[in-house]
Amino acid sequence: QVQLVESGGGLVQAGGSLRLSCAASGRTFSNYVMAWFRQAPGKEREYVAGRTGSGTLTNYADSVKGRFTISADNAKNTVYLQMNSLKPEDTANYYCAASDKIWPVTPGRVKLWGQGTQVTVSS
Repeated sequence: QVQLVESGGGLVQAGGSLRLSCAASGRTFSNYVMAWFRQAPGKEREYVAGRTGSGTLTNYADSVKGRFTISADNAKNTVYLQMNSLKPEDTANYYCAASDKIWPVTPGRVKLWGQGTQVTVSS
């Protein structure tokens, strides 16, 4: 059974930092673009960041550029999202995703979703 399991969410103060982890099982994610999406209540799921298996190409939504960093430990099949300078508008449920190896990453190209982890940023 292939699955993605997120962890690391929580409640943080504005300006603080948090690191999310996504552990993949069943197969290596070198076959995918690994990505993070987020969804706030009443809003559509939106793309946050993506990374090729080799890490040679990363991509970020404009709203998080300069603040968030996607990285991975391929040997552990684990992808991370380092979130710095957090803002209340970053509050959302964050989802790890394994997508087709093609850009751009869209929900329709996602092959596997994690269960989500909640990030809440207080002002």
